[in-house]
Amino acid sequence: MFMGTYNNSIDAKNRMIVPAKLRSQLKGDKCVITVGLDSCLCIYSMEDWERLVQKFMGIPEADPEARASIRAVFGQAQECDLDSQGRIVIPEQLKAHAGIKKELVTIGVLTKIEIWSKEVLNSPENNGAIDAKAGAEALLRYGF
Repeated sequence: MFMGTYNNSIDAKNRMIVPAKLRSQLKGDKCVITVGLDSCLCIYSMEDWERLVQKFMGIPEADPEARASIRAVFGQAQECDLDSQGRIVIPEQLKAHAGIKKELVTIGVLTKIEIWSKEVLNSPENNGAIDAKAGAEALLRYGF
């Protein structure tokens, strides 16, 4: 399980260091990076990616909104190699999608690692920001 929040950055070659505590849970030197549901990117271990693929395969193709979501997630997904220093390259189109310039916030979230532009995460318009009351109400709907 991924957890924790880390501040880091992207270099001139679009590489970011995956924090060591998160990197050790990727179990190998490959991972998948794609768009997230919010204005972030998501990194999955190959094992967690395969589980996600199986879930997506169960969605009926007759649902146009589901097809659009599948297209967004899989159309921009890329397999990444971790180099010897624990870095991955963030593809240019994913970097643009997340509004990444330099500073990043890397967050372990259960089965994935979210990569946020620090500016986007901290912006007032960010829909992924924590609203304690709305968050509590959402969790109540799921039995928490």
